[in-house]
Amino acid sequence: MIKSGLKWMFLIIGTTIGAGYASGRELWEFFGHESGLAIVLFMVFFITSCIVIMTVSYEKQSSEYRPVLRVIVGNRLSKLYDVMIFLYLYTTTVVMLSGSGATGQAFNLPYWWGVAFISLVLIILFSKDITGLLSINQIILPVLLIGLLFVLIVFTIDQDLSLFSHWYEQSNWTAAFPFTALNILPLIAVLGAVGNKVESKQEIWFAGIGSGVILGVISYIYNNSLIQISDELLLYEIPLFAILKNYPFQMVILMSILLWFAIFTTAAAGVLGIVTRIKGYLKQPLWLLVVVTLLTMLPLTTLGFSKLIGILYPIYGILNLYVLTRLLLFPIWNNMEKG
Repeated sequence: MIKSGLKWMFLIIGTTIGAGYASGRELWEFFGHESGLAIVLFMVFFITSCIVIMTVSYEKQSSEYRPVLRVIVGNRLSKLYDVMIFLYLYTTTVVMLSGSGATGQAFNLPYWWGVAFISLVLIILFSKDITGLLSINQIILPVLLIGLLFVLIVFTIDQDLSLFSHWYEQSNWTAAFPFTALNILPLIAVLGAVGNKVESKQEIWFAGIGSGVILGVISYIYNNSLIQISDELLLYEIPLFAILKNYPFQMVILMSILLWFAIFTTAAAGVLGIVTRIKGYLKQPLWLLVVVTLLTMLPLTTLGFSKLIGILYPIYGILNLYVLTRLLLFPIWNNMEKG
């Protein structure tokens, strides 16, 4: 149970910790000052949502997200949200490709080298079907999480920061709703594609609680660190590099590699959601669908990483609030509809 639970926990975390999150850009967009309570609420909402999505997916034994979506938002709205999920996965995968280009630029490499490299690795990954993604998540994510936590804790100690000094200032608590909502749609897409591989409800609870607690703790420490350097964040495309600026160059290289892995796992999760959705229409090998999908995305990566996040993420966060409400109230609404 624990081994399987860890597999799904890392899939959830890998779907959530992408370029926007790991770089700090997404956290700063929604949280910032007076957001401690917002992050605690996000953790509770996230755990609840993951457990509901995985339970529905498990009960439906789904291999793509539409059956799960119909249960969560109802038949009438499922068509609208089907389109939204597809657009969300598509545009956020474009953001990840762009993020790979931005990470390459930090090492004075051409932008297109970073974009081409991640595209090539994604094609190789999906040549081994979905099992390749699950296997690589279990290797990459523990290293990423430990590395990110290490940097944030070292920064907190070096700067002599208190984690709870502003706990009485909580005016931004409502940010928990759009931030959680932003991360819900990709989870429906990805967890909806693996329902037929989940074996027990214990796995679901382990994965839901584990992923929520880990993301909640990292989000809190990360946000606390960003508050200390808020004046400098306008100068950085990737806020994480503002935290790292006084550290040895080797640490910058290590975290840039880990940041790229975070980008890669989310891009892989997005591609998984897209290709499992269109496989029903186009009876082609998974790797070929990945190649075609990535080729259509390349022209859009020219818009730039922080610009894409600044425009798209707040919009998606607001549009997804209805889905979040359905998930949080799912046990009540589900019983009413059955009655």
